[in-house]
Amino acid sequence: MEPTDTSLDRCDPACRSWSAEAVRKVEADANRSADTHLHVFPLPPEWGIDLYLKDESVHPTGSLKHRLARSLFLYGLANGWIKEDSTIIEASSGSTAVSEAYFARLLGLPFIAVIPRTTSPEKIALIEFQGGRCHFVDDPAAIYAESGRLAEETGGHYMDQFTYAERATDWRGNNNIAESIFSQLSLERYPVPAWIVVSAGTGGTSATIGRYLRYRRLQTRMTVVDPEGSAFFEGWASGDYGRTAPGSRIEGIGRPRVEPSFLPTVIDRMIRVPDGASVAAMRWTSEVSGRSVGGSTGTNMWGVVRLISEMRARGERGSVVTLICDGGERYADTYRSDAWLAAKGIDIDPYLKALHTFLETGELCPSQPSQP
Repeated sequence: MEPTDTSLDRCDPACRSWSAEAVRKVEADANRSADTHLHVFPLPPEWGIDLYLKDESVHPTGSLKHRLARSLFLYGLANGWIKEDSTIIEASSGSTAVSEAYFARLLGLPFIAVIPRTTSPEKIALIEFQGGRCHFVDDPAAIYAESGRLAEETGGHYMDQFTYAERATDWRGNNNIAESIFSQLSLERYPVPAWIVVSAGTGGTSATIGRYLRYRRLQTRMTVVDPEGSAFFEGWASGDYGRTAPGSRIEGIGRPRVEPSFLPTVIDRMIRVPDGASVAAMRWTSEVSGRSVGGSTGTNMWGVVRLISEMRARGERGSVVTLICDGGERYADTYRSDAWLAAKGIDIDPYLKALHTFLETGELCPSQPSQP
């Protein structure tokens, strides 16, 4: 028998129309927002080193994760994964869930955040303020499987930031954070920085910036700072990306496993940062700059101080860029609380002394704590 000509048409005009309108709403939200500021951090001018803080805390949802959430929603819509009746589910330590709850509400979709029970009360309140519902797990490592289970149970869509962060953003440009940084640096005396310093939560930010540097043929080096208890540093150092770890006490960064979005080949250097150093640098940065910052920004800044002290020792001039990931108001009951630090056994005093010495001398005093 001769084969017959067959056809199967699954086009759903109503679904396509809804998706087109959803993309318009997400894009319109971005169009209403100005770019984030690139602040100059005060260093002694005679050092010949300029430090810039890219302030991601001024996004509508208050953190760097606003960019990621927007990209993930556009990625899900463009792939046909997010539909008019989708329940949106995300595994998060807090800030991504705040931002995704915002976009889900913008599209009229229900949102469930699967978060560790230890997430700060301030972040939980922000998720709920944006219309999201929190689903708690006792073991932070269980958020992935539980999110997948909820997606199957509800027939919803699991966003899975830890897998898709590195591919949802266009690393070649198209309004990504790397393109924004270099555009804002274009009139500075050192427009191509010696270092860009970021921390890893999903790995998406370091992947985006690292790819952009290579695509644009820029000699800027990428440093990723990793907090105590995270798997990223040991995985990168050993090349064993199946490594696991207890997890980080610095919310939003550090993971109990090396996430799929982590791209090790674009990273030039990693620095492991003790929790005491992260919290001390958070408080010191707020004190010196007058800007309230969170714990992950403190982790970034400890790495920045180490790099600048090394540049000073070598007589180098140039610029360094890092991120203000979110504001310190989210951590009033944790990193900004002396009682919380005492209960967790975190001593920040030696690191604070080292940071104050750094501003006076440009060096991390050898008698003060350092790290690998």
